[in-house]
Amino acid sequence: MQIIQTVTVKQVLTETSKQELLNNYEWKKQQLQKECDQFKFEMKKWEKNQKAQTGHLRSFFDKEIESRNEKMKLLDFQIEQLHMLPLGSELKEKEVQSLITIEKGDNWEEVEKGKTIIIKDGRVDDIR
Repeated sequence: MQIIQTVTVKQVLTETSKQELLNNYEWKKQQLQKECDQFKFEMKKWEKNQKAQTGHLRSFFDKEIESRNEKMKLLDFQIEQLHMLPLGSELKEKEVQSLITIEKGDNWEEVEKGKTIIIKDGRVDDIR
């Protein structure tokens, strides 16, 4: 019989992967900042044209800007944590689904434990 099982994918922190993560975090922060700037621009543009009844729309823009600011704070925290992690640390990257075959007599506890795939610099390093 075949069943679907969740497999955890972890990444080993190396100089290369650390730099890639930092670059990715910085890129995400820049994108969020661009979105904030765009919201501010649209809000000012709308306020100039609509002079009255700006309460609801202003509230919407403020919420969207605040949401992005919170995401940027989270990214700053992740960057700070990444700097503190020693090389060789394993970071959970994602979970994927795997099809496994079980047969009569298999140890259920071993099947139930699940598997972990270890990635190092973009290559599968280990399967546990």
